[in-house]
Amino acid sequence: MRKPDTTAAIRLLLSGGCEEYMSNYKIIDRETYYRKGVYRHFTEDCKCSVSMTARIDVTDLVTYSKSKGTKFYINFLYILCKALNSRDDYKMQYFWQTDELVCFDKINPTQYIFHEDTETCTPVYTEYFEDYKKFYEGAVADAERAKATREYLLDNDHPNWFDASFVSWLSYDSLNVELPDGYLYFLPIINWGKYREENGRLIMPVTVRMNHAIADGYLVANVYRLLEKEIAEFVK
Repeated sequence: MRKPDTTAAIRLLLSGGCEEYMSNYKIIDRETYYRKGVYRHFTEDCKCSVSMTARIDVTDLVTYSKSKGTKFYINFLYILCKALNSRDDYKMQYFWQTDELVCFDKINPTQYIFHEDTETCTPVYTEYFEDYKKFYEGAVADAERAKATREYLLDNDHPNWFDASFVSWLSYDSLNVELPDGYLYFLPIINWGKYREENGRLIMPVTVRMNHAIADGYLVANVYRLLEKEIAEFVK
């Protein structure tokens, strides 16, 4: 794997002065990529995604958030980012402009802030930091700024931001996100719903959607294992 001149690559791939947003990345050699056969099959023969919904126990995280006077939503968002950034498989993307498979050093969440008056949402780009306090303050500030507008502010200048959307109105059983057939979009798309009490525990649905070329059932299921691990570490 070779590492390119990141600034030059960004200017080649993306216009509009977006260099400040993009983290470093490495180009994956598809001939030595450990998922070479799977990647070829699901980018050439059978282009598709894989989506899974499972429920996780967030009782301890809810209790912790209340005891600290912090927002459960932001705490879970931090844990989600930490889990996804812990493994390269979740930080992959395809650059169609240069036909390159890349792995970012870091991926960040795109929050979706809902407006009760218009029943619409505003996407907001939040940078992930492993430093919890720094992330928390930034995520809260970003959400507050988004409340001041009703614009749908998605753009093409944030290539290493993944969708992180809270479906706050429903504790659902299944959710599926569809993208056009053949569209090679590799970043995770994560949704989660309202938690509910079951047998004295608080259980929350989480949906993980990934492209099958870079993730299979094991890697999707592993997101839930990582979330459980990071929650346990977080509330210690």
